[in-house]
Amino acid sequence: MGEADKTAISRMRCRDIMTKSVRTATREMSLCEVAAMMRDGDMGAVPVIDGGKLIGIVTDRDIVVRAVAESKTADTPIGEVMTAELFTVAPDDFVFEAIRLMGDKQVRRIPVVSEDGSLAGIIAMADIALEMEDEKEIAETLEEISSGAAFWGKK
Repeated sequence: MGEADKTAISRMRCRDIMTKSVRTATREMSLCEVAAMMRDGDMGAVPVIDGGKLIGIVTDRDIVVRAVAESKTADTPIGEVMTAELFTVAPDDFVFEAIRLMGDKQVRRIPVVSEDGSLAGIIAMADIALEMEDEKEIAETLEEISSGAAFWGKK
């Protein structure tokens, strides 16, 4: 990837690459309902909202580690197993902030939240990869996000 391409990506805003139509859950929905939503939508995470505001996210890993491993039942409310500690970006934040946050916090998806706390979209590692043209650069970036290596320390 050339310097011009890197500069173009560094200037992109989160709103430019986020997925805008995001399926969401409420904390009262059952584990079974949300797992079926994830299966049917081929999703690894579902944001949880309350009154239009983002209050958590449930991932396939949450379902395994916090539900199945703890013998929760299929009708357990998703609010009991969701991740409530959220790492988010704003629509006008630069994409590099989302990439940095993914690496720092070791997460694969970042919700994009408006000033009022409402969910505007979500950015996944795949969204970032789609913006990069060089396959080697994609592989290196995704590896660094996954491993926690300092993305901005690259030469």
